[in-house]
Amino acid sequence: MGYMISMFIDDELGIDDKVDFVERVHGDKAFMDESIQLLRQEKLIRSEVVNHVPLVEFKVRKNVLRSILRPLGMLAPAMAAAIVVFFLFFSGPPEVSTSIPYRFVIYQPDVSQVELAGSFTEWRMIPMNSTGSGEYWEITLDITKGEHRFTYILDGHQRIADPTILIREQDDFGGENSILLVKV
Repeated sequence: MGYMISMFIDDELGIDDKVDFVERVHGDKAFMDESIQLLRQEKLIRSEVVNHVPLVEFKVRKNVLRSILRPLGMLAPAMAAAIVVFFLFFSGPPEVSTSIPYRFVIYQPDVSQVELAGSFTEWRMIPMNSTGSGEYWEITLDITKGEHRFTYILDGHQRIADPTILIREQDDFGGENSILLVKV
């Protein structure tokens, strides 16, 4: 149940799956209660953590403040010019976001469809290609530098982590995601 609710929350269901989801919510009270509970949890996750910033007051005598600010007023234009010159001449070119082709391969001889979903696909399911005898599934995607999470989806519903990647983490729905570190 949790997988289908997760797919609904993340807007990863096709229109037919959405119809099935709504029919199931209306027909199954336990499923509806779990869906509402997970939607409320998602709302909390997406809400802002800080409601307000506390006001901090400093009391400084006017004479002390003037004696500090007067010399700074004369130095401010010179410091601003120095900072601009530094950044114009000493900073390197901006870092270009590069990506590399990465081949995902999984051995699954007893399934008819394998899809890949991850942070690099914005958790959209991407169909993988069956190779040769149909026992291996593969796809090559351009992946940017950084840490990415992903999972394989077998026959449209069973999620499994990549058995060749040992670094994993629990997702919010009781499954596991593989963690891929890409260095460009």
